[in-house]
Amino acid sequence: MPSKPIPEPTRETQPYWDGCKKHELRVQKCRACGHYQLYPRIYCTACMSEEVDWVTASGRGTVLSFTTVHRPVTKAFAEEVPYVVALITLDEGPQMMSNIVGCPPGQVQIGKTVEVTFEDWTEEISVPKFRLVE
Repeated sequence: MPSKPIPEPTRETQPYWDGCKKHELRVQKCRACGHYQLYPRIYCTACMSEEVDWVTASGRGTVLSFTTVHRPVTKAFAEEVPYVVALITLDEGPQMMSNIVGCPPGQVQIGKTVEVTFEDWTEEISVPKFRLVE
């Protein structure tokens, strides 16, 4: 079975992946205006300040949209079908795409509350996934 593609942290994304390794979901927050953002940037997308810090997010969010994958993108994901890929609005505001795990795909609905969980893919890389909150 081929292996899954492993994310490669960059200088800008390393704090995000360091958080994931500790099973913490991190986002950036602007010290100047309080705006939260994800994906990482060197400036705030709301006010253009360079005063952005990494903070630990609540790990909770809402399903904005989703699809159920029945045909895997590569053979590395073949054993996981069907699986759900969702766009999640974090409670802090940023949106991120991830999988929803731990339930049959038919239970996933727009508007459902989710919380982060992590899959350890290597000793250095843990990937955030989400599960439904009852």
